[in-house]
Amino acid sequence: MFTMEIPSIKVIAFDADDTLWVNETFFRKAEEDFCELVSAYLPKEEANKLLFEIEMQNLGLYGYGIKPFTLSLIEAAIKITNGNMDIALVETLIERGKKMLQEPVELIDGIEETLEYLSKKYRLVMATKGDLLDQERKLIKSGLEKYFHHIEIVSDKTEKQYQKLVDHLDIDKSEFLMVGNSLKSDILPVLNIGAYAFHIPFHTTWVHEVYNGTIDHPNFKSLTHSKELLHYL
Repeated sequence: MFTMEIPSIKVIAFDADDTLWVNETFFRKAEEDFCELVSAYLPKEEANKLLFEIEMQNLGLYGYGIKPFTLSLIEAAIKITNGNMDIALVETLIERGKKMLQEPVELIDGIEETLEYLSKKYRLVMATKGDLLDQERKLIKSGLEKYFHHIEIVSDKTEKQYQKLVDHLDIDKSEFLMVGNSLKSDILPVLNIGAYAFHIPFHTTWVHEVYNGTIDHPNFKSLTHSKELLHYL
């Protein structure tokens, strides 16, 4: 069953959203609700496309997370209705954003048992991007904080950010393993700096995070469940 030699791993970093706990499902539901709310002005498919375009335009300014998403919902609604929407629609979108921020944290199946086992053998790190306050809130509510040696919340995941993390942890890149659900954010940048990366896909992926290429790299492994990590570590 062991097909990859990892002789020197000291630190394992885990992505948060859709690796430790469910996240993307809430965004997809909010998108569906938004498209329904503005369907009298624009067909749902076109409304969804416009919303995504606005999210991409705002990404460099707002970053990732529920609060930036809520602002993009409001901006999209203004554009779709040519500024003629009822103020009640704005209130509805704001309340939708607040509701997302208060959703219970649902752990990914098997992740706590995996973290508990690995934390006895390795230093574990939570490495995620997004809104600092929201990610800290979810971590505390999740009950997983006790397993992590270090928490890293950044505005985006790039090769530079991963290299800074490796340097901060005072380890060599060959001693670092990243585990996450996004090939684009969690896997490719890590492989590019010469570290290890294991992919555990989530059933729903944001369009912006989709990577359609293939990965053929000696430091890469694709899994289906977090407990499969225990076969290799």
